[in-house]
Amino acid sequence: MLNQKATVNVVEGQYFRDLMDQPGALRATLAELEDGAKWKAIKHFVTSRPWKRIVLTGMGSSFHTLHPLNLSLIGAGFIPVLMETAELAHYGLALCGADTLIILVSQSGKSAEAMLLLETNRDATVLGITNTRDSPLARESDLALVTRAGPEFSVSCKTYVVGMLVLQWLAALFAGKDERDTLNRLATAPGLAREYLEKWSGYVNVLAGVLRGSRHLFLAGRGPSLAAVGTGALIIKESSHFHAEGMSSAAFRHGPLEMLGRDVTTFVFEGDGPTRVLNRQLVSELVAGGCNCEGIGPGARLESLRIQDCDPLVRPIVEILPVELMTLALAGLAHREAGKFERASKVTTTE
Repeated sequence: MLNQKATVNVVEGQYFRDLMDQPGALRATLAELEDGAKWKAIKHFVTSRPWKRIVLTGMGSSFHTLHPLNLSLIGAGFIPVLMETAELAHYGLALCGADTLIILVSQSGKSAEAMLLLETNRDATVLGITNTRDSPLARESDLALVTRAGPEFSVSCKTYVVGMLVLQWLAALFAGKDERDTLNRLATAPGLAREYLEKWSGYVNVLAGVLRGSRHLFLAGRGPSLAAVGTGALIIKESSHFHAEGMSSAAFRHGPLEMLGRDVTTFVFEGDGPTRVLNRQLVSELVAGGCNCEGIGPGARLESLRIQDCDPLVRPIVEILPVELMTLALAGLAHREAGKFERASKVTTTE
């Protein structure tokens, strides 16, 4: 493997502070969900009629957070459709009948795509999930769940983990799980995030060593880990100005293998369930073939990429943390401040 002793100078700007504030954001959002009236109200809302379909929609990291809920709904016997909001508003409105429930996720609650869907949807019921209490999404949804990440400077980090927390809470509700048991399971998330982030400095230095000399990154995973795969590649690009691509581990074998070389590094999320052994096998094969590859999960070779073998409800929340530290390492190697936008804006107001 590459030299792992490299050190980098991390600019501890606002994005960095947002990263470190994630445990607090998770605790605040958990406190919001502790209000028993919320579980009762949402349960009544989602069971008030036999939905023909449930449409899950968002953009960017908001879209990627929906992967675990999509799989959970399938397992619970529902028929979900996962579609980006921009595509839904232009090409998928036929899905949005009176017997459809739309679960629309938008951190700002006022992105161009969310606004368009709220305007063009005529019949479907909307459950909005946002971090902005006074946003159009919060006001115009038939029912809204508001997360408690607080203000966020640029790249989605606090809003991602708290959005995932709420969606995992919602997944348990749809699956008929017990409210108190669900909250107890989710209550481990802030502590896991805090324990990992407390070691950020050493972890970033190790990751800088792994990443030094790379020009391209692949993130691969399966199942619920597709959330971290998609969001991870997105935030690496926007926070560090570095090329990264996320895809399923299975799709990775269909072509991208030919791209692997000395300047390419691959990270594979172990995940859980029936595909964990397949993900570990992919890592072993790539390492044996002389490729730069590391696993992310309980069995990771590096402590900086090791996430505890936690509750499956919590894993999608904390899996993103190693990738967030990669953004600091990559920005440090490039002598730039991570998360400082030069072309983009926090809220996308134009399609």
